[in-house]
Amino acid sequence: MGEITGLPVIELDKIFWQPDLIAAPPEQWAQIQQKLAAQERWIMDGDLGPYDAVEVRLRAADMVVFLDFSMLRCAWRAVRRSRERADFWQWLLAYRWKSRPSLLRAIARHAGAAELRRLRNPQELQRFVAEIANAVGLSA
Repeated sequence: MGEITGLPVIELDKIFWQPDLIAAPPEQWAQIQQKLAAQERWIMDGDLGPYDAVEVRLRAADMVVFLDFSMLRCAWRAVRRSRERADFWQWLLAYRWKSRPSLLRAIARHAGAAELRRLRNPQELQRFVAEIANAVGLSA
């Protein structure tokens, strides 16, 4: 998306996790996000599960792209990507009934003015990327 739109991409995982995968303290993480969201233009990528404070960036967003892929697809991609800690797998297994509803409520509460694009599979994602590319005059 960054290449297509020319917007800077901020990968939240790279900023949030301190050495040895220690979570940033909540107050510090909120301050960091405020600084990031204060930039004029950006794409923020990531969901930090129970450690996150999404409301900060949701308030500043004009579009929220929610990848709502199946748990099986997410698990398969995680296995292919890297070795994950036990707490990641616990979060993933509980995501559909715990984190996902909480995240959707946060989006509704804090990003009410933002356009929500909920993409449920790779084909919908591909169509969305093509739509954005067409909007900026490129081909995806």
